[in-house]
Amino acid sequence: MHNIPRDEVFVIGHKNPDTDSICSAIAYADLKNQSENKYIPKRAGNINKETEFVLNYFDVEVPELIKNVDTQLSDISYRLVSGVPGDTTMKKAFEIMQKNDATTLPVVENGKIRGILTVGDIAEAYMLNSEDDILYKARTRCRHIMETIDGEMVCGNPHSYITKGKVIIGAAHVELMEHFVKPDDIVILSDRKESQLMAIEKGAGMLILCLVDKVDDDVVKLAAFKGCSIITSQNDTYKVARLIGQSIPVRFFMVRDNIMTFNEDDSVETIKSVMSKTRVRYFPVVDKSGNYLGLVSRRNYINARKKQVILVDHNERTQSVDNIDKAEIREIIDHHRIANVETLAPVYFRNQPVGCTSTIIYQMYREQNIIPDKKIAGLMCAAILSDTLLFKSPTCTCEDKNAAYALAQLAEINVNDFAMEMFDAGSNLKGKTIDEILHQDYKKFEIDGRTFAIGQITSINTREIEQIQKSMYEYLTDYTENGCDVFLFVMTSILDDSSGMLAFGDEAEEICSRAFQTEFVDHYAYLEGVVSRKKQIVPALVRAVQELDQPE
Repeated sequence: MHNIPRDEVFVIGHKNPDTDSICSAIAYADLKNQSENKYIPKRAGNINKETEFVLNYFDVEVPELIKNVDTQLSDISYRLVSGVPGDTTMKKAFEIMQKNDATTLPVVENGKIRGILTVGDIAEAYMLNSEDDILYKARTRCRHIMETIDGEMVCGNPHSYITKGKVIIGAAHVELMEHFVKPDDIVILSDRKESQLMAIEKGAGMLILCLVDKVDDDVVKLAAFKGCSIITSQNDTYKVARLIGQSIPVRFFMVRDNIMTFNEDDSVETIKSVMSKTRVRYFPVVDKSGNYLGLVSRRNYINARKKQVILVDHNERTQSVDNIDKAEIREIIDHHRIANVETLAPVYFRNQPVGCTSTIIYQMYREQNIIPDKKIAGLMCAAILSDTLLFKSPTCTCEDKNAAYALAQLAEINVNDFAMEMFDAGSNLKGKTIDEILHQDYKKFEIDGRTFAIGQITSINTREIEQIQKSMYEYLTDYTENGCDVFLFVMTSILDDSSGMLAFGDEAEEICSRAFQTEFVDHYAYLEGVVSRKKQIVPALVRAVQELDQPE
């Protein structure tokens, strides 16, 4: 049985992650793992240059990308029934089924699914097939006949195939047998020398001698001369006749066309939908390369376990990893406005009005009397410096400053020098497409029935901002995205404590003019002292939309 790690919990920041989102996920997973080693930091999007610099500086691996948290086949237990090669005998296949209490057996070669064999296929082959030439039609090996009837080869090549002939039982008198033994036939006989010699003379391809202790030397010599194989078995004629058909390789009877397989990444909802439309009980599971892994049935997904997640640095559904509503949220650690992530049960929700999620996480380290190591301290310090723009953001609090300086001491870095290096690395936008720049730090917000998409960059290079402004204006003129009503792009100068804003959408300029008490000319306005999307931009937009929607 494929068993999933039952206690695994993912710690995930928001989509289009910034430095705080990534560093908080890593730091909080580290804190939780101090007591239970089951927390894994993940990321919901690609990291930016600034975050890449921070992780490289402190020699920390980038968290693995997770695109959605829907319950997938990899989250449920399914049967690890080993596949069998196509030349496995029907008898052996049935024995494997009985041993594994399975009704379906995959036929696998070089790791790939080649066919499916069910108990029904075996029953049909055994009960309904009466062809006496089935062994050669199925290209049955001599050694498989030996294995099936518990026989030993006295004469012949065990690796050769049956290529011609029918199966007959030589129970009649010699004179009668002469009339129906044909060349290449497989003749099942008892210990009667004259019948054996006659069958060889008539050109039989194989003799199966039942309850024979020793084959006469004359019979062996003639068989070798005529190219006739001889197999002996201690089973009686009836049993050999009953078993020999089970030596056929499974590839002859297996279903090989239109085999439905599932990938470990397939959602449980997809699996349910497919299974409801067919009477097939078991389906093969394959990995991304198409290699066989096991079998899944309806009963496997009944107790499917939702992915366990902790959200950091956000609590808004549009910012969360895809299918967050299909996961079980265990905790939320955030410093933004309380939005619309819903949970089925009460969860630990810690939300504080500070400038950075990592500030909250550092407080939790202190509350538990745990000192973060140098790397983790460096990550949290970097997150605070990034989110507060080196303490210049209006979101910055005394708690943020105190935490940053304490963490800098543990990380053995100079706050100002490190911040300038980090901002310089983060503001290097050369080589990026304008779409990549737009989505580098891009968040969506639901405000009174409207969807706002806000991209933001920060830079210490004024000329760089001016160049991006022109290109972004041209790009957003024709930009559309399903479900979005207003597009804003904010270009923040760290050194000037100000931002330029581009606003597009039917109501964009009207809403933004009201929000920031300034006129937007040709979709653009300069906003002095505005640097924070969380504390300045979004709250102003909320007030403006509410005022706009109030009846006259």
